[in-house]
Amino acid sequence: MFDRRTQLGLGTYSLTGESGTDTVAAALDVGYRHLDTARLYENEREIGEAIADSDVDRDNLFVATKVAHFEEPEKTESYVHRAVEQSFDRLGLDRIDLLYHHWPQSRDDIETVLPVLEGYVEDGVVDHLGVSNYTIADMEFARDLIDVSIDALQVEMHPLLQQDDLRAFLADADTQLVAYSPLAQGEVFDVDAISAVAKKHGVSEAVVSLAWLLSKDDVAAIPRTNSVDHLRDNFEALSVALDDEDIESIDAIERTHRCEDPDWMRW
Repeated sequence: MFDRRTQLGLGTYSLTGESGTDTVAAALDVGYRHLDTARLYENEREIGEAIADSDVDRDNLFVATKVAHFEEPEKTESYVHRAVEQSFDRLGLDRIDLLYHHWPQSRDDIETVLPVLEGYVEDGVVDHLGVSNYTIADMEFARDLIDVSIDALQVEMHPLLQQDDLRAFLADADTQLVAYSPLAQGEVFDVDAISAVAKKHGVSEAVVSLAWLLSKDDVAAIPRTNSVDHLRDNFEALSVALDDEDIESIDAIERTHRCEDPDWMRW
């Protein structure tokens, strides 16, 4: 699903208003071709405006959005349909490349939401079905619930949360992992192993962390920033080739840090 052109995307959480549109437009100018948003982010319209104003052909873009986050109280079938239709309208698109179920809080959520999303894939207006913050047990439940493939699981992943067990499971399931918070919300800048590799290559710790993620089979990353300088810096990860020694040194990091960890979540 993801190729080298779309393996590094732009996370757009909190990129709202005119400045949000400007940041997304700048990202497209830099070369980003994978844009990740969500109903919950309240910026789908801004993303759509940036796409409409861009010279980048729609067929060269990969647009992902998400519906039915646990904070959204209603999870009826009609609600999910309405949410998806509103996402299409706000984005100004007649096709969405990847549509996620956005972080369920219960099996009931999964059982209600996924069959609705499956219908959009079967109708041909959504290319790929994804899920967000599902556990392995949730993934197994979901695969038995629907007939279409689950092509992506979006979860937190970075050098301080390497998701080895989950990645092994996804490899067998033919599902790609999309890493949010790929810089551990800045924690990667304070890790000696990452700093040493960054110094070796003459790049930032952010670039090294992203390059490490992109070195993993079937992993994409969606760093978020509102800085054009950081957009450009992060994009360098696509051109940095870490050697085996670099990767092994980061693989061996023993420190563990999880940015998103609600009390009720059982990872």
